[in-house]
Amino acid sequence: MPRIKTIKDTLEQDRPREKISRLGPQSLKNRELIAAIIGRGIPGRDVNAIASDIEKVLDETDGKPDLQDLLNIGGMGLSKASQIVAAFELFRRYSDEKIIKVTCPEDVLPAVNYLKGKTQEYFICMTLNGAGEIIKDRIITVGLLNHSPVHPREVFADAITDRCASVILVHNHPSGNPEPSSQDIDVTKRLCEAGGILGIEVLDHLIVANRGYVSFKKRGLI
Repeated sequence: MPRIKTIKDTLEQDRPREKISRLGPQSLKNRELIAAIIGRGIPGRDVNAIASDIEKVLDETDGKPDLQDLLNIGGMGLSKASQIVAAFELFRRYSDEKIIKVTCPEDVLPAVNYLKGKTQEYFICMTLNGAGEIIKDRIITVGLLNHSPVHPREVFADAITDRCASVILVHNHPSGNPEPSSQDIDVTKRLCEAGGILGIEVLDHLIVANRGYVSFKKRGLI
């Protein structure tokens, strides 16, 4: 593996921040952009070496770095690691990628409209970040709830991995009637209790059907 040039080996006009000023950020390699963000290294560990290790983490995580993974890099403290994760989160929020921000039940309905035509009961868990934006929606079970009980372990396993702040639960009623059954209410209560223990709030549980939808939050059931 070729030796990584230190910042001192680089001509001043070719150093990351000077290069941005002279040629624009698009001219920099990924490692150089990272070096421009963190600014400097520490005694015994040059900024370019640290940036190279950060680049590896970004490649391995598909541009979704975990704070702890960055803290495991030699020369990375909380300040530098926070700069990196904050920069990527800010980019994500301002990127062209369609982000659904939930402020009311109606914001969720377009994303689960496909459930209305299903002949089986699908139970979905949507994870949300601290800004109220949907991170991911996942199918937890397929089949009638009384035949396929929804266990908190299955609902919250991926929610914990997502490091989400809250979840919204959704399931469909193939009968066309969105009114919650006693079992729907019992399952929701159990999941709310489990979420409370984990520090993940259950914001709502929606039942969608051909004849409309029901929000447990609006009904006062959550």
